[in-house]
Amino acid sequence: MLKLIPDRIEIRSGKQYIVLLNNRTAHMLDLHIGDRVRVKNGKYELTAMLQISEEGFLDDHIGLYMEAWKELRAKRGQRLTVSVCDKPISTKYIKQKLEGHVLEPNEIDEIVKDITADDLSDIEMTYFVSGCYIHGLNNTETAALTKSIVKHGSKLDFGNKLVVDKHCIGGVPGNRTTLIVVPIVTAAGLLMPKTSSRAITSPAGTADTMEVLANVTVDAPKLQKIAGKIGGFMTWGGGVDLAAADDHMIRVRHPLSLDPEGMLLASIMAKKHSVGAKRCLIDIPIGPQVKITSLKHAKHLKDRFIKIGKMLGMKVKVVFSDGSQPIGDGIGPLLEAQDVMKVLRNEPDAPQDLKEKALYMAGLLLEMGGKAIMGFGYRKAKKILKSGMALQQMERIIEAQGKKRMPPNARLVYQVKTGKDGKITHIDNKILSKLARVAGAPLDPAGGLLLKKKLDDKVKKGETLFEIHSNNEDRMRLAKEISQKERAYIIK
Repeated sequence: MLKLIPDRIEIRSGKQYIVLLNNRTAHMLDLHIGDRVRVKNGKYELTAMLQISEEGFLDDHIGLYMEAWKELRAKRGQRLTVSVCDKPISTKYIKQKLEGHVLEPNEIDEIVKDITADDLSDIEMTYFVSGCYIHGLNNTETAALTKSIVKHGSKLDFGNKLVVDKHCIGGVPGNRTTLIVVPIVTAAGLLMPKTSSRAITSPAGTADTMEVLANVTVDAPKLQKIAGKIGGFMTWGGGVDLAAADDHMIRVRHPLSLDPEGMLLASIMAKKHSVGAKRCLIDIPIGPQVKITSLKHAKHLKDRFIKIGKMLGMKVKVVFSDGSQPIGDGIGPLLEAQDVMKVLRNEPDAPQDLKEKALYMAGLLLEMGGKAIMGFGYRKAKKILKSGMALQQMERIIEAQGKKRMPPNARLVYQVKTGKDGKITHIDNKILSKLARVAGAPLDPAGGLLLKKKLDDKVKKGETLFEIHSNNEDRMRLAKEISQKERAYIIK
């Protein structure tokens, strides 16, 4: 235990408390980077992560990042009590997972509790993710992880009301069925509070597309009121803090694209469980360039989803869909939002693949929620869409969340044309997604692609395959170069 003089370091560390010691002082206490120390200033105290300075820092001083300085009510010239702190017991369980042990629910809960409280470093969280990636999580562990993520985050409570939800595993550009399904299902009287993600590596997430139309960062109390009044909403999950621990784990998984199956399942099911969903529809696209590439893997995931759902008191239905090409015409927030509104307005040039898939999904949810007889859900969904009820419901949701003025289309448009006659036999989802991001999506909502041709379409030399939309000349120049080097369409 030492008495050290505090120095304020003008750096914000986020939620985690960080302090800085001179290398000699740290060595005297046998401390290393990432160790924990207990710092006390009278009645104020905290546990902080340690950083070490090699030079330029006095032996009898301790540097406090801004959050730690504020929490300790520190003043210059004081002396703070600094002592060595044991690692959280959760680090012991993380090590066990790395060694291949199956963790008990209470052990998983301890890890999640410490993740949520920012008591684990990124390195320690990465070790947990690595252990799960190497050794997997069985169904019991996955259900326990799901429950803990929900337990240590915010929740929405709708009492005994039947809540329905849906999720797509992802990987297919476009595919904005949620923005059509929610209005249809809630217009029929079902409760569907939908939280969605922003894009990580894709040109747009559901939340990015919805944000073109309405505010998607809405706090939990307001969302509760919107759902109670209208029946549903579509918002960004990260803005509600419904699965805080999951967001932390996604952050450390991202650099190496580590996607442990158990964590993928827990991540999805936690978001459904946190809004009280009792019926859940899972869409698994299958294709050569999406997350799930084989029917065998899809069937395996389907079995796990259903079993884990049962453990959580949730009835889960899983459907397989075609992931071989984009769904809809637009790729990018604005262009996707325009697709959605065309479908809801029953416009003749609305993308029919997006419309049909949304009607299919909505129909299944109407059947699962008891609003349609089995086998007649699609028919009822189509009737709601055609009548204009779904459009009215979408407008109510947009107004309740906070309507936005849609931005103008991108000022630069480049047409990618075919060099020969033939038939489109392959579309490369990854190249299209890459082009849309290079063009500016999702940061520039108007950036992206507008597809003019799909699989099996016959084309003639000089016809436009797709358009690149961008507001930035440098981005457009780069997108043009990529479109000429990498073939997104194969024509035979």
